[in-house]
Parts: sequence; C-alpha cells; structure tokens
Amino acid sequence: MFNVFMTRLHELTVVLYAFSVLLYFFDFLHHNRKANRIAFWLLAFVWVLQTVFLVSYMYKTGRFPVLTIFEGLYFYAWILITLSIVINHLLRVDFIVFFTNILGFTVMAIHTFAPMQYSSHIMAKQLVSELLLIHITMAILSYGAFSLSFVFSSLYLLQYDLLKRKKWGTRLIRLADLDKLEKSSYILAVIGVPMLLLSLILGLQWAFLKVPGMPWYDMKIIGSFLLLTAYSILLYLHIMKNVSGRQLAIWNTAAFLIVLINFFLFGRLSSFHLWYS
Repeated sequence: MFNVFMTRLHELTVVLYAFSVLLYFFDFLHHNRKANRIAFWLLAFVWVLQTVFLVSYMYKTGRFPVLTIFEGLYFYAWILITLSIVINHLLRVDFIVFFTNILGFTVMAIHTFAPMQYSSHIMAKQLVSELLLIHITMAILSYGAFSLSFVFSSLYLLQYDLLKRKKWGTRLIRLADLDKLEKSSYILAVIGVPMLLLSLILGLQWAFLKVPGMPWYDMKIIGSFLLLTAYSILLYLHIMKNVSGRQLAIWNTAAFLIVLINFFLFGRLSSFHLWYS
C-alpha cells in the first residue's frame, strides 16, 4: 500500500512539473511576472517533494544515490530543478530557466516511468500504462487548444471579410472584435505548443519501452513534430517578426490542417499507434 502511495506521489510530481513548465513557457514568451511566480512556487513544491524522496532513499539504502543509472537520473533531475530555482530567483534569465526545466522534466519522466526500477512486474506494467494515459491526455488537450485557436482565427477571417466588404448587420455585431479574436487565438496556441511538446516527450518514452526497434520515421512521429514545428513558427512569426492580423490567422488555419492530417491520416499509417487507436 505504501509503495502505491509513493508511486502516485511521484506521478503527481510529474504533473505539477508539467504545469510549471507550461507557465514558464508563457512567461518566456511574454515576460509575465504572475505566471513566473506561480511556476516558481510549483517548481519549489516539486523540489521539496524530490528532496524528500531523495533523502528518504538515502536513509533507506544508507548511501548516496548515484551507483545505478536510475539513481543517477533521479539525482540529475534534482540538480536541474535546483539550478532552475537558483537561476530563476537570482539571475531571472527566462530563456535558460525554460529550457532547463524542459530537460529536467524529460529526465524526471524517464526516471518516474522506467519499469526497471520497480520490483513488482504488475506495478511496472501499470506505470507504463499510466504513462500512455498521461501522454494521450496531454496530446488531446493540445489538439483541443489548437482547434479552439483555429475557430477564433476563422471567426477573425470572417469578421475581417465582413468589415472589408462593409457588410453591417446582426452577424457582424454578434462576432467579437478583431483584437479579442486574434488574442484568444494566439493564447490558445501558446497553451497548445508546450503541452504538445511534453506529450511528445512522454509518448517517445512510452514507445521506447513498449515498441522495441521502433522506427523513428513512423508517420505519426513525423506528423507530430511537423505539427509542433508549424505552431512554433506561428509563435515565432508573431513575437519576433510582428506578424499579426489576417496573415497570422491564415497561417493558423494552415497549421490546423496538419492537426487534422496527423490525427485522422497519420495515426492510421502509424506502425504502432494502431495498438491503442
């Protein structure tokens, strides 16, 4: 019973870390101090849990946890979280903090869901199944964010066309103004990108554990990274190139086509996603 509780606590730590990364991503793009503070305190809580796990493991084994690969991964994740907290608190270098946490999340996920560290075969199998569940949930949530972003972009294009043709009427009044539509579409894309990235990290780990000799040229993998690239370019165009308005809405619409292709077509062409489709 205690082992099950500790396993759930480790999983909670991964989820909290994921939320922290999402908020750090938002702060990385927009220098939002509120998001940074919430992300910092979530990360601090994760650090406290990790430290308790580390100290209890040292007390249980009577040695420093670096003698095996999985012990080393755990200590490495703890070091990355500690450095991230120090950098965030003292230097406030958002770029370094965000990418340090991406690396830290990856290492923590590898350690938490690695079945080799569990003595019980049933527990190890359950952990891998839960890894798949978290991966699918985060992927669907990111797809949902991209879908709503597409809806707002479509409404933006409709509103823009009505205004350009001076088609005044109830349809125009019922639509939100262009600024709100563009902002809503962009925020949803900002939410979807890091969520998809974290989902891919967890999904690749699941595939590595469950699909020996997995082909990295699998269509679903390629499609997912194309999708991540398309929306990352969208954010880059808006932030770095000041692209906005109709041009950004058109790019968002084109990127959503990749969502549809990846979900409905590439999933069917995948050699291993059919296992749970």
